[in-house]
Amino acid sequence: MCPRECGVNRLEGERGFCGAGRLARVAAVSVHHGEEPPISGTRGSGTIFFSHCNMKCLFCQNYPISQYGNGREMDTEMLAGEMLRLRELGVHNVNFVTPTPHAPQMLEAVLLARGKGFDLPVVYNTNGYDALETLALLEGVVDIYLPDAKYLSADLANTASETPDYARHNEIAIDEMVRQVGFLSSGDDGIAARGVLVRHLVLPGRVGETEAVLARLSGSYGPELPLSLMGQYFPAWRAPDTDGFDRKVTRKEYDRAIEAAERFGFRNVFIQER
Repeated sequence: MCPRECGVNRLEGERGFCGAGRLARVAAVSVHHGEEPPISGTRGSGTIFFSHCNMKCLFCQNYPISQYGNGREMDTEMLAGEMLRLRELGVHNVNFVTPTPHAPQMLEAVLLARGKGFDLPVVYNTNGYDALETLALLEGVVDIYLPDAKYLSADLANTASETPDYARHNEIAIDEMVRQVGFLSSGDDGIAARGVLVRHLVLPGRVGETEAVLARLSGSYGPELPLSLMGQYFPAWRAPDTDGFDRKVTRKEYDRAIEAAERFGFRNVFIQER
């Protein structure tokens, strides 16, 4: 459920732009320690990594999953069972990665799991290309939103991800997420239970785009917005054969992105050691 209007009936077996069908397809279920510290904590984040995606990022690092649909189908009872299993492993939360194409199945699974004693925070880990109607259904169900803010430029969004209307929908989506749960906040143990943390991936040769995205976020939410500035870009999938996307981000470029975040006054920024 995203801003695209594919006009297909997945209950009848049809598949839209993202490739998802009636049942959710899951690529992996695991305990993950690589998220930001308030999410991973000491015991890890229980990730349920969905297949398929409503974007076509030419540099996608997970393209066998997002673009080719590798994984196995699960009904909502199975999904709920995986949530309960992760809880037994002691994770801090259950983290649905790339949930947008599977939001209805995710929603039903969460409600089923809660009826069986599941009581951990639910994380919606999304590319930020979400429909307002979908997010409205998730109010009171999702505790933590981890949206990307990828682009402000329509041309870049179209070239890189085939989503020329990304910025408009992304702004509306993040507004709704913040309205529902506020900014990410952590308890005395440093673990987050509720709120929004916005992520931005720095692209090679496009620090100016990063500056534009950060300017918009600063203007909309102020310096207290929690921000994760990611510098791990590397050319994957179609990027090695695409001019301008065929190299990693340099140390100098990532430093410029950090300086931009400082210049806009962001006070709660997660950066990556290089």
